[in-house]
This record gives sequence, structure tokens and C-alpha cells, in this order.
Amino acid sequence: MGAYIKAISYYLPENVLTNEDLALQFPEWSVEKIISKIGIKERHIAGIEETASDLAVNAAEKLIAEYGIDRNTIDYVILVTQSPDYFLPTTACLIQDRLGLPTSIGAIDVNLGCSGFIYGISLAKGLILGEMAENVLLLTAETYSKHIHPKDKGNRTIFGDAAAATLISTNGFAEIKKFSFGTDGRGAENLIVKTGAFRCREKLNDFYFDEYGNPKSSDYLFMDGAEILKYTLDYFPASVNDTLAKNNLELNDVDLFVFHQANKYIMDLLRKKMKIDEDKYYRFYANVGNTVSSTIPIALKEALNDGSLEGKKNVLLAAPGLGYSWGGSVLEF
Repeated sequence: MGAYIKAISYYLPENVLTNEDLALQFPEWSVEKIISKIGIKERHIAGIEETASDLAVNAAEKLIAEYGIDRNTIDYVILVTQSPDYFLPTTACLIQDRLGLPTSIGAIDVNLGCSGFIYGISLAKGLILGEMAENVLLLTAETYSKHIHPKDKGNRTIFGDAAAATLISTNGFAEIKKFSFGTDGRGAENLIVKTGAFRCREKLNDFYFDEYGNPKSSDYLFMDGAEILKYTLDYFPASVNDTLAKNNLELNDVDLFVFHQANKYIMDLLRKKMKIDEDKYYRFYANVGNTVSSTIPIALKEALNDGSLEGKKNVLLAAPGLGYSWGGSVLEF
């Protein structure tokens, strides 16, 4: 028995934040500067009352409609998010009810960022191979915009909100092969929202600009860009190589690389460092931005739509994430 990706859809919020919008708010950042450095033209932003569960439900409904899925056959829901509706109850439970799924299913939340899709499909595969489920609905949904301070031009330029829905089943168009994982909690404070949970529940209201003009606050998303870049360049190639080794593959055996779509700058550096041919390196971020755990499933969906997966056999997925947390796997078509 194997575990397969059977269907993928995604949903983007209606609100769009363009580079022109950002340039009006931050005149020191021109449209040309933004696009040349990070390669992102626009990103979708959740509405004030729009939450991760709203995005996830919309993505799931698109999946069900597009592929003609009988919702009564879904027997497990996994939601990957770091912007849940509540501390409790579990957002996946709310989604089960809103989607009208059977009450006989399992439903869990997974708190992971950019590596979340890799971990999500690994959990789904485990459920299927363990004969605990036959059709797992994996949802990745983030509203990172709600974590970002309005004056944080760097993070507002990079991140977009989105949700993806992926059905993992006992049959499908791509078999999920072996995984490589990694965790190093020493890097936790380099990408963090410090307040709001129980370690530091009350807001500190300590917003300030550092000597470089970058906003910093314990109450909003903080990202040490230099440290995150160093971590990515240090850990990521080894993670990809470990994924290849566990699947008995060489770099040249891979037909397409679908990495976490962070931004143009990071993806360019990784491709050059790993000596991956441009025509094997899939990109899809210009019109959606960095959608955290949804970047890989969105890219896979677009690769299906534009024919990039036609005739391909081995597709390598890999993602570094905050925590630090990273992972990789291979899809065999």
C-alpha cells in the first residue's frame, strides 16, 4: 500500500496588496526595487474579519467541487496553521463542522510554518499506511498579515495570505515517497511572535525602529533576515541531499524541484548554491507572495495547470521553516 496525492486546490483572499500600494506607503521602496529583489508583484491579504479557517474552508470547497469529491469519504482532517481562530477549540474541529464532514473522522491542528506542508503529508501518509484513514484532507492556511506590524515594510512585502487543500489517499496521481526531517530549536527567536500565548501573554508595547530603520516589536512578527538567510543556506542543501539519499536518488534523477517559495532572492541563492538547472527549478510567487505552509501545494497546483509536470517522474519537495524546522520528500508520478 502507498499514499498518494489525489487532488489539490487553493484559495486566495479577494484583497490584493500590490507593489504600487506599498510604494505609496513607503516611498523609499520603489516598485522596481521590490520586484528586482524579491520578485513579488502582489500578495493577497485576508480581510479584517477573515480568518485561517475561512480561507481553509474556501480551499476545501474548491477542492470538493473541482474534483467531484464525496465529502463523506473524507475520514481525517489535518490543518496546518500558525494563525488559528482560537487558542482552543481546535480550528480543524470547526472546519469539520463547517464543511459538513462526518462526525466519525479525526481532526487536528499542526502548528508549523513554511515546513508545514512537508510535515502534513508525512502525517497523512502515516495515517494511511497505518490503516487509520483512507482519505486525509490536508489544509494549509495562514493569515500572517495579521501578525505583521503596519510599518514593517520588509515582511509586508514578502508575505501573503492563502490556503491550500490537498487530498491524500490510497490512490492518486503522485505517490509520496520517503522523508527527511530536521529540527533545531536554538533558532526559535530568529522568527517569532513573542507575546500573546502563555510564556508572555500580555502585550509589551515595545515597538521601535532599530539603527537600520527596521521595526521591531514583541507583539508582532519579528524576523532576523540575516540569521534566517544563514540558516537556510547552511541547513537546506544538506536537507535536500538527505532527501535524495533516503529515496536512492542523485540530483540529476530529479525532474523538477518544488521548494518553499520564499522569494526570488533566497530561491536564486539556493539554486546557484546547489547547482540546479533553471529549467528544473519551479517558481510561483510573483502574484501570491510567500504564503508560508501553502507555497508548495500552490506551486504544485500551478505546475499541474501549466503542464510543468507532464512527463515527469521524480519531483523533490523541500522547505525550511521557523522553529527551526525543515523537511523534504519526493513525489513519484
